[in-house]
Amino acid sequence: MRKSLLASVLFAAGLSAALPLQAKELLNSSYDIARELFAEINPVFIEHWEKETGETLEIKQSHAGSSRQAQAILQGLRADVVTYNQVTDVDVLHQKGKLIPADWKARLPNDSSPYFSTMAFLVREGNPKNIKDWNDLTRDDVQLVFPNPKTSGNGRYTYLAAWGAAHQQFDGDQDKIREHMARLIKQVAVFDTGGRGATTTFVERSIGDVLITFESEVNNIRALNPEAGYQVVVPPVDVLAEFPVTWIDRNVERNGTAEQAKAYLEFLYTPEAQRILANYYYRVHDEAVAAEVADRFPATSLFKVEDIFGSWEEAMATHFANGGSLDQLQAQGR
Repeated sequence: MRKSLLASVLFAAGLSAALPLQAKELLNSSYDIARELFAEINPVFIEHWEKETGETLEIKQSHAGSSRQAQAILQGLRADVVTYNQVTDVDVLHQKGKLIPADWKARLPNDSSPYFSTMAFLVREGNPKNIKDWNDLTRDDVQLVFPNPKTSGNGRYTYLAAWGAAHQQFDGDQDKIREHMARLIKQVAVFDTGGRGATTTFVERSIGDVLITFESEVNNIRALNPEAGYQVVVPPVDVLAEFPVTWIDRNVERNGTAEQAKAYLEFLYTPEAQRILANYYYRVHDEAVAAEVADRFPATSLFKVEDIFGSWEEAMATHFANGGSLDQLQAQGR
């Protein structure tokens, strides 16, 4: 009987040793229009990681407006990393949940932003409304589509880009800026909750004359719909849109994925990943890669949010809080 028991134990141990180890799993909580980007990056990193460590890795994605994504994490979504399009949506993970340290931006280069972008206009074939800059968007005959700044970092960048351009045009005259912005907001046909919803409204529902979204998105839409004849317009004055990333300390500790999560985000800074990012029309920090693709990106004068609005915190409180400038301008246009 003892021999039979010993044989059973040895058989079970041998079977266990023969079974493959369960793959580690990462969850990347990302902004709305990054689906295709990370669908290409993830398998490249998975192959890189297996060569480096011998470990099999699985990466899952979650996409929505970045503010909604951050709220889901605060409510318990155990994402290992975030790849967002606005600093405040990462900061809130420290401020409201203490899920990351206050100095998270210092943990990776370029304030933990491995790539950047700006806002651009997608117009219909032949640019029938002759759209060239932000001023053209205030005309009565021009209908706009862009995400709601209340729910989307994409939408907030659009709003702040338009305000910042007006700030330069009117030399800081607040009355003229507000008048200009009221006209622009009045021309918005649809405020979708996220960037991909705005794309669907413009492309599939054929609403609006101008879609305003990240430069990466408008170029990818044009590439995916060559028969539509869309044109891309990058205005001469625009906002610097950063794409902050971080691992979620509390979650990676619980999930046992700290090493994998850090390596995943560090990989975004490598030339291999930077080339993928540039192929999706994101502007990159790697100087050699940026030089290779310089002809893809029109020249524009970029300002930082802090240059015009003091800080992201001030911009959020002044413009996007309940009763702030956005609400006032919408009420004014009714």
